[in-house]
Amino acid sequence: MRVLVMGGTLFNGYALVRELVRTGHDVTILNRGKTQVDLPRSVRRVIGDRTDHARIHELFRDEEFDCVHDMSAYHPEDVELMYDVFRGKIGHYIFASSTVIYAASDILPIDETFPVDRSEDQNEYGMHKILCEEFLFQKFRDNGFPASVAALSMVFGPHNGIPDREQRMFGRLLQGRKILIPGDGRTLGQVGHVDDQARALRMMMGQSVTFGKRYNLTGSQAFTSEGYVDVFARVLGVDADKVFIPNRIMDDMWDGEIDIAAGRMQSRIETRPSASGARTASSTRQKYHLATLVQRLAPHLHRWDRSVVFGIDRLQRDIGWQPEYTFASMVEQTYEWFVAQGLDLDSSGVVAEPIGRWPDGDVHGVDGRRHVRCRCCGSCSPIDFACRLISSSASIRCLTSCWHVRMAGSVHGSRQRASIAPHSRAQCHLTRINLRYAEAEAVRGLWRLVV
Repeated sequence: MRVLVMGGTLFNGYALVRELVRTGHDVTILNRGKTQVDLPRSVRRVIGDRTDHARIHELFRDEEFDCVHDMSAYHPEDVELMYDVFRGKIGHYIFASSTVIYAASDILPIDETFPVDRSEDQNEYGMHKILCEEFLFQKFRDNGFPASVAALSMVFGPHNGIPDREQRMFGRLLQGRKILIPGDGRTLGQVGHVDDQARALRMMMGQSVTFGKRYNLTGSQAFTSEGYVDVFARVLGVDADKVFIPNRIMDDMWDGEIDIAAGRMQSRIETRPSASGARTASSTRQKYHLATLVQRLAPHLHRWDRSVVFGIDRLQRDIGWQPEYTFASMVEQTYEWFVAQGLDLDSSGVVAEPIGRWPDGDVHGVDGRRHVRCRCCGSCSPIDFACRLISSSASIRCLTSCWHVRMAGSVHGSRQRASIAPHSRAQCHLTRINLRYAEAEAVRGLWRLVV
């Protein structure tokens, strides 16, 4: 088939492109050309910004495709443009939606017949996915526009654009750090492997039985929060130092009674939120940080102790797709990639990306533990403290020729903020730090668990 992928260079889209090429399809991708990625040689890359509607009309005026996979549509105007451009010129349009559209439920698994959430708790991302779906289903009913919807859920695997998920857990376990588990660890969650999902999207192409329908797309197994940690530890060959956060503390953090001063999560996925959507995301940021302790879906809708599992029977029945990965094999395959990329050698546990400046080096890493790459010798040394560095009111300089001094000291302050008085200085210069999710335990007298 002649296939267009909108996006195609990040995580889900990249896996889909590789799957399509592997199975012999003629693939074109459309994106802004900002992401450098090793694409198969047969792939044609068209450069364009989908928000420039005139340019998209011009680029595809004379193009026809058997299938269009839209992996980068986040707003109603995105799919309206695709309809205007490709009506009558494509055999199938597959829209990548999300299971974030669904309302919370005490009946599991959640299948495609369950209600979506249009309440004030829904964020712009979820609401706009709902509106995109509604537009496409209406066009299918009105004039037979061949649209299908795949609702992806918590995608797992190599090249994940959200390092605070599986890559974060790899890093914490490799560092021997405390693994904080909400409550008693019995809450159920679910992920799907990126390659399984790419295979499902490929198998949907041209299947008229899928027109006008939504399909949940995730893995076949659920896990408890503790089970998630145990599988990771077993794959890495380490013992997890598990700490179960009492329900009362989790409730206080979730409800904002304890302010953990959450910063921005790392993500290479750009959803182009509106100004109001970005403000709403900021107001729920703390819940999203807590949802990375053991990765959880849509914390703005699903409370920390609510199990969330989706049914995939409709997709299995209509196109014969079955997930090939178990949860354990997902972790194994992704960790193999993690090691092959050399990420296990960076004890911060993730790709080192600059997030700030220090007088003697650049700060790298995520997950609360910071490294400094020395400008003198180029080595990367740990700042040995489990808090996120925000700013400095004192110049903490290396006492030797470069950054090979651990920053250790006594802790000052309480509740949401604390400071360190480095023992390496004659005077007590305070370095401000932010208390993140793990450090919120200090509020309850559990500081020793996280430093």
